[in-house]
Amino acid sequence: MEHKNIVATIYLKNGQAVKGMDNFEPMGWDVISLARLYNDSGIDKIIIFDLSDDDEEHEKNIHTIKNINRNVEIKVCAGGNISRFEDVKKFIYAGCLQVIVNGAKSNSMDIAREASDRFGKERILVSVANVDFVFKHQEEMQEHFHELLVLNTSVLTAIENITDVPYVVYFEECDYEKIIETLKRENVRGIAGSFINDPETDIMEMKAQLSAGGIKMDNFEPALKWADLKKNSDGMVPVIVQDYRTDEVLMLAYMNEEAFETTINIGKMTYYSRSRQELWIKGMTSGHIQYVKSLTADCDYDTILAKVSQIGAACHTGNVSCFFNEIVKKEYMEKNPLKVLEDVYAIILDRKANPKEGSYTNYLFDKGLDKILKKMGEEASEIIIAAKNPDPEDIKYEISDFMYHMMVLMAEKGVTWEEITQELSQR
Repeated sequence: MEHKNIVATIYLKNGQAVKGMDNFEPMGWDVISLARLYNDSGIDKIIIFDLSDDDEEHEKNIHTIKNINRNVEIKVCAGGNISRFEDVKKFIYAGCLQVIVNGAKSNSMDIAREASDRFGKERILVSVANVDFVFKHQEEMQEHFHELLVLNTSVLTAIENITDVPYVVYFEECDYEKIIETLKRENVRGIAGSFINDPETDIMEMKAQLSAGGIKMDNFEPALKWADLKKNSDGMVPVIVQDYRTDEVLMLAYMNEEAFETTINIGKMTYYSRSRQELWIKGMTSGHIQYVKSLTADCDYDTILAKVSQIGAACHTGNVSCFFNEIVKKEYMEKNPLKVLEDVYAIILDRKANPKEGSYTNYLFDKGLDKILKKMGEEASEIIIAAKNPDPEDIKYEISDFMYHMMVLMAEKGVTWEEITQELSQR
């Protein structure tokens, strides 16, 4: 049996998160921060509804959706204000893995046909509040739709009598008995609801309760138990904590068995304080929570490497990392590819902010965008010529030249490597 999903919904109005389809009261959260919270807290999928009234607001919301996709790893589906196939393309090109059309609109089936033919049916969903759309198009449902979003729990049996297309159910309130009963239906893929969207909802606790009710959820199911680990003389295991995106080492702490089990159950790093002699969930007072991405034991099973999504600073001093007191350091040439690119880019930015006489970089900035673009064109041509040479050394040199000029262009346009890598990760 496949895992059942917990699905959050974000309603976008003028680029901001609001409370509902018909409730434009602000959620009180920056929409990117809200999406990151969903991403880290155990949500399996986000459905975004664009509530725009005109083309200008539509484009603003699409820009926001693109930024959301650059900041989360979980699946994102978007819909709303889809009146033609081109609107589906905009959501796909904004990084959404799926698009949801509105079954209440008369042209939705035409749009879905074209979209599923172009992008594949696994990327197309439809929302329905009654059986009308499903009944009318029952012969085509399997061909063009991956999933339904059913907005009315009273029509589930009727829909199942018409089509086998799986669906997510929207619940108006959190009634665990009804939710568990519904999730046991074969065609149900997951649940959505305003109670899930609430930032205060403990999603991992919700998954634990559903699991206890016999529902298979995407929880942390450890391959190693506490008994498999070797403890130190205090009965604890040291934990090295690392940022899952940058690999920066953030801190060292210790776990006892209760901390280990709590971490797995709630998805937030929990440690045992040797000085206070008590359990502590990282960030519960400071807000600097560490959401678990992975836990890995070393070769001797006596140390854990935790990769986390760190909110705020890891160190109580306010530093990002607890490791900042340098003891010795030998100068070396950086070889990490991304670090090299970031370092060169940092130098280019410094030249822009603090011009240096005789600097070629400053010469390019002084001459402006047209000069930078001309050099980009010249270097691109050099790459083409070098590629015809069987010796790969020439093309290495020319690509390096091109990338330097590309970074000057990035600095001129205010684009960062983080933005570029986020965009590439969606390709």
